[in-house]
Amino acid sequence: MNNIKEILKKYWGYDSFRPLQEEIIASVINGQDTLGLLPTGGGKSITFQVPAIALGGLCIVVTPLISLMKDQIDHLTERGVKAASVFMGMTHKEVLETYERVISEGYQFLYLSPERLETQLFKAKLQYMDVRLLVVDEAHCISQWGYDFRPPYLRIAELRPLLKPNVPCLALTATATPTVVEDIQKKLSFRKDAKVFKASFIRPNLTYNVLHTEDKLTAMIDMLRDLDGSAIVYVRSRRKTCEVSDSLLREGVSANFYHAGLNSADKQKRQDDWISGKVPVIVATNAFGMGIDKPDVRRVIHLDLPPSPEEYFQEAGRAGRDLQPAQAWILVTKNDKMNLMKHLSDEYPERKYIRTIYQKLANFFQIAIGAGYNSMFEFDIMRFCAAYKLALSPTYYALRLLAHAGYIIYNEDPERHSRIMFTTTRERLYHMNQFSEDSQKVVKAILRLYTGVFADYVFIHEEDIMARTGLDREQLYNQLLLLSRFHVLHYVPARQKPAIIYLTPRLDNDEIRISHTIYEDRRARQEARIKAMIGYVDNEDECRLSYLLRYFGENIDHTCGSCDVCRSKDSSLKGNIAEAKKFLRQQITNILKARQSISFNAILELLCENRELTAEVLREMIYDEELDLKNNTLSLA
Repeated sequence: MNNIKEILKKYWGYDSFRPLQEEIIASVINGQDTLGLLPTGGGKSITFQVPAIALGGLCIVVTPLISLMKDQIDHLTERGVKAASVFMGMTHKEVLETYERVISEGYQFLYLSPERLETQLFKAKLQYMDVRLLVVDEAHCISQWGYDFRPPYLRIAELRPLLKPNVPCLALTATATPTVVEDIQKKLSFRKDAKVFKASFIRPNLTYNVLHTEDKLTAMIDMLRDLDGSAIVYVRSRRKTCEVSDSLLREGVSANFYHAGLNSADKQKRQDDWISGKVPVIVATNAFGMGIDKPDVRRVIHLDLPPSPEEYFQEAGRAGRDLQPAQAWILVTKNDKMNLMKHLSDEYPERKYIRTIYQKLANFFQIAIGAGYNSMFEFDIMRFCAAYKLALSPTYYALRLLAHAGYIIYNEDPERHSRIMFTTTRERLYHMNQFSEDSQKVVKAILRLYTGVFADYVFIHEEDIMARTGLDREQLYNQLLLLSRFHVLHYVPARQKPAIIYLTPRLDNDEIRISHTIYEDRRARQEARIKAMIGYVDNEDECRLSYLLRYFGENIDHTCGSCDVCRSKDSSLKGNIAEAKKFLRQQITNILKARQSISFNAILELLCENRELTAEVLREMIYDEELDLKNNTLSLA
């Protein structure tokens, strides 16, 4: 086991693991099927990247998140680890070349979208791969009871008989109810000696709060005006991101907005400005945040009621990753609960409407019946809805249901950067006299700006090449296409829009089937989640964290002491100092049981409603030897 700590230090620079990481890694290295439940920000990637390097050979990582795939590959490559990815939307040639490199050059990681596991090409190449670990990220997607079920995940288990018998499977997710935990293991054919590791969802530095108000904007502005750090404000519509951002700017709060409809350059710039701290507040739809690990997020504010505790817990969990005090707020009006139930109707439009969308989509792309298999089309949903006078929300969810039923893939994540790879040898580049001067300039600029372009696809910035060559964007584009035609290099331009990929030839409308499992069962489960979310904001008696813990099957006697419900109860005890002190002692003990240690000042921040009384109780507990205090850090004696 010393080996894994050496790997952690060598590649990531850390001296020790976070809670449960080492236990999960040990289980995987021992060859056991393993399920790891780590909350958002809990370091899931370390739990498979470290054992994969320790085991040697190839680790296959199945994940539906293309953007996360690219980010992890970039981070691994920076550390000198060979990693590649294959996902829907790549050309056959790109996929084939990637598999060949993985096999011949001893790659350590291959990231795949779940749809790729079913292809004959992958199955043909798999027999030449030395696979020693199978990882399933976002594992709740495999469960019919999960909040983001995706049918291709159901076929992952079919891959296991094609691997060596001793290859373990590691499944990872941030949120799963007990039912989902059981279903994940069943669907992935876990062996009898499988291990489940579940980190506590308790994060003592993060306070969950609900505020009932008819003036959300004023309340939000008050929370953000003197912000020390950064914040995310979540809303449910693209239009609202812009409106709320403008309201903040008018009040002198530096903010910008983010949603899936922005082009790649705008998304990247806004994300970079927020991460760097140039713009501390980002107003976003749930398209923002996945895979972003920014430590100093002090507030996560939901202006609209989230549709499920799972989604809320994921999004709220982006606050306070530096372990300093942070707050999550939901601002609620009387109409929010009614709007959430109406949203359920949009999310599950009638079957007739779904078939209509399928037909209009084929008309939009001019696909004849029997044609279109494996074809990819750039897709602007706003233009599509305008062309056929369709309502945006039910159309979006009709597309998602068609995707769940296996007819299409709706890829909402555009390519952020262009890619390039040389398909000729260095020697041939020395004999390019037959090419124009502009072509030669482009080749020389690429060789000076980028490394590794003969071995793999490299992300490029056309602006950098334009600056070195003096060409404008259109001239550079034409030169890159010319070099591609002459097989000097392969150029994949950035794709500015989402895409639709057809998984079957176009069918007649009457042949479209949306199963009971995908429609009625899913609708019933979503309704149950919505009711749980409404119960969360309506609750005035149970600690907010305790409510969430119970929902996720963590039935422990715990009160956070700092949420709005706990503070309300605390206030009622102020007239009775003895009772108030008893309550504070329990709060402090609970925090330290979950945290092991915490600074004296951090405790005061968490229990800020009673700073003086809290300080007095802390001193009493130290005097009574219930607590140890060393270097201003408290721990249980």
